[in-house]
Amino acid sequence: MSQQMTCKADISRQLADAVWEVRLQLPQPVEFKAGQYLMVVMGERDKRPFSIASCPSDKSEWLLHVGATPDNSYAMEVLDKVRAAGELEIDAPDGSAFYRQESTQPAVLIAGGTGFSYAYSILQQHLRLSPERSLSLYWGAKSLSDLYLHDKLESLAEQYENFDYHPVVEDASGDWPYSIGLVHHAVMARQKNLPDCEVYMAGRFEMVRVIRDDFVAKGVPLENLYGDALSFI
Repeated sequence: MSQQMTCKADISRQLADAVWEVRLQLPQPVEFKAGQYLMVVMGERDKRPFSIASCPSDKSEWLLHVGATPDNSYAMEVLDKVRAAGELEIDAPDGSAFYRQESTQPAVLIAGGTGFSYAYSILQQHLRLSPERSLSLYWGAKSLSDLYLHDKLESLAEQYENFDYHPVVEDASGDWPYSIGLVHHAVMARQKNLPDCEVYMAGRFEMVRVIRDDFVAKGVPLENLYGDALSFI
């Protein structure tokens, strides 16, 4: 059940050239499920969704990853409001594409750009409660500099035997040991057990639509695909 509340807000750090981490101090503890999102209330009929990047164990302080370029007023106005007012009104939590913690199927997370915040919440919950379950994270971006938690994810993949991290970039120079191209092509090439997996995805609607169509054609049951964008495409 979502609730509307006013939170103290600040920009805690810059994650990449056009990505900022926003920290919200909730007025009271609120439970949510890994992979859910909140709505930033900008007006009576203007609510803007952002995935909660935190682990559900954090009930009083939530983090957002806000990607905002000068031509993206949708997100930039939210950052401007944080800077000017030091608070945000939110409606949360929301979303049905949350992590199915009780499942034993292998899990695949697919993120495009700041859709990573959705995957990161799930990853943190997974490693905290069920690290023995197989989980693979594919993060697609234009370049290495856009993979703002790349080093941390590589470290986690070394630390946890059943966690596989595979970043995918559109452009790479030098000695890049991972995939180049579209992120879901890398998934189809590497994930041999794909029809047996639960797939969680977040990114641009066009990306999610293509993933859905290509994966279903590869034998992935539609009910194994999770992504809030699926309700709109």
